[in-house]
Amino acid sequence: MKTIKFLPLLLLFVFASCSSVRVNYDYDKKATFENYKTYAYHKSGIDKVEISDLDKRRILYAIDEQLAAKGFSKSETPDVLINFFTKEREQVDVNQFNMGWGYGWGFGWSPWMWGNNTSVNRYTEGTLTIDIIDAKKKELIWQGQGEGVLTGNADKKDKLINEFVTKILAQYPPKK
Repeated sequence: MKTIKFLPLLLLFVFASCSSVRVNYDYDKKATFENYKTYAYHKSGIDKVEISDLDKRRILYAIDEQLAAKGFSKSETPDVLINFFTKEREQVDVNQFNMGWGYGWGFGWSPWMWGNNTSVNRYTEGTLTIDIIDAKKKELIWQGQGEGVLTGNADKKDKLINEFVTKILAQYPPKK
């Protein structure tokens, strides 16, 4: 009976750990987030981001969509400026699986010893950081960051970038 009660908890843990984007954020606790209603992009900062123009546009469209859903509008005289930057790194996982039974020490093959498998998995992990800056004070008031595995396919990129931006901006404005 204990196993039956434990199983839903185990499944919840497994499904919760399958999220492809990990998010964290930080913010200025003295900022009055309810006063911010309009935004613009920090063009000089975004121009420095070293990714393709297609990926930049994907990120900008996703940010526009999420901020519009929160009631923000673009403005020439914004309350906040939005900036973002990216980072990527190559990751390598090496897994070795040994299995066998037998006795003693030695070299070579015997019917009592078997199994040895090594696998190498290479992938690219990326980080997207979104900064929200008070336009009048020119101070950072909120920063969100998402990390996850990147893919190269255009359709998957659209979905992945939307997932990154959605999960990051779900934390904005912070709950006090």
